[in-house]
Amino acid sequence: MFRAPLFGAGRPDGYRPARMSRTPLSSPESEAPEGGGWRARMWRIVFLADTPAGRAFDLVLLWAILASVLVVMLDSVEPLREEWGRWFIALEWAFTILFTIEYALRLWCSKRPTAYATSFFGVVDLLAVLPNYLSLFLGGSHYMATVRILRLMRIFRILKMIHHVNEANVLLHALLASRRKIFVFMTSVLALVCVEGSLMYVIEHSEGSRFESIPASIYWAIVTVTTVGYGDIVPATVAGKMLASFIMLTGFAILAVPTGIVAAEIGREVMVRKAATSLARLCGACGHQGHEPEAQHCNRCGARL
Repeated sequence: MFRAPLFGAGRPDGYRPARMSRTPLSSPESEAPEGGGWRARMWRIVFLADTPAGRAFDLVLLWAILASVLVVMLDSVEPLREEWGRWFIALEWAFTILFTIEYALRLWCSKRPTAYATSFFGVVDLLAVLPNYLSLFLGGSHYMATVRILRLMRIFRILKMIHHVNEANVLLHALLASRRKIFVFMTSVLALVCVEGSLMYVIEHSEGSRFESIPASIYWAIVTVTTVGYGDIVPATVAGKMLASFIMLTGFAILAVPTGIVAAEIGREVMVRKAATSLARLCGACGHQGHEPEAQHCNRCGARL
């Protein structure tokens, strides 16, 4: 029985659907080391969560991250630091040594250590251990250990919530696609607040005024146009209040621009992914493509997909 080849090749009308380029999503963490042995076993435990040992490793690591961040936060409270300071320091160094061993273990069992070290999670893992070592030279830098909270993003993999990761990728790609438009927008806003701040300085500058310089006036313009309104600097003259009112009203419109840019890119990204999913769903009986993701039967021949 004749079966039409995939992608419509050999059709009488000569139609050949356009192929969409699809770059496989891979990361250094998803590449197993060559061969077997302890290195491969340790890689599966450290980087994957598909085994009881790997899941237990990640869960213990997540609890250790939460505990370490809590210790750093409590250490910043003066009364607690005076009473429990030595315990906090000991715990912080214990967690730091633990995370240092874990980071070295990841480098050792990774197939491409350099690629892992320069990846997002590799950089975050490194930042999780650096603050305490830097505190030996820069006092107070150990409080930056709260960056370890970013490592909790691995919980999506552990709890099999990969659909949340895909949704995060949609948002990330939308932000990257709109970066040039947002850059132009931010440049325009920066120029606008410079003009508004300078004008307010000309209007309000006087003896004892808080508008003591153009940079201070630009700071006020940024606080006003973003509708934050700290209230530490306020105009006193009628002309200054009128200008401030105008800036406040235009601030609402200005804030809506980046939201619209990102929303449009998110919609475009969703459509592209939906089209890619439909293109990938081909009928094995007639070769027809373009089915909806929820479709269970071919809309041309009725065969089950």
